[in-house]
Amino acid sequence: MAETPNDLLKGALNLLVLRALRDESRHGWGIQQRINQLAQDTLSINQGSLYPALIRLEKKGLIKSKWGTSEAGRQAKYYSLTAKGRRQMGTETELWKQFSTTVNFILDKA
Repeated sequence: MAETPNDLLKGALNLLVLRALRDESRHGWGIQQRINQLAQDTLSINQGSLYPALIRLEKKGLIKSKWGTSEAGRQAKYYSLTAKGRRQMGTETELWKQFSTTVNFILDKA
């Protein structure tokens, strides 16, 4: 079955979350800020999309979480990549690059 646009958006968000966690553990707000930073504020991820993505990724074993204290002194759940998540990020990155190259090729021909 072909992916729906919603599936593509979920896949893109999952990949962005994995990328945001590539270098260090972050809490939800920190993940959101890192994605914004990497996107140079051209993309905004809302919490209503982010937190379900974190739950999905954790259920798949791609990320893990533990409670810690945030910079503001509050309890926060920190997420980090698992080895499986790091491998998945590499695979998904290559698939996304192939997909976007194909779409760009088609759009340039139109």
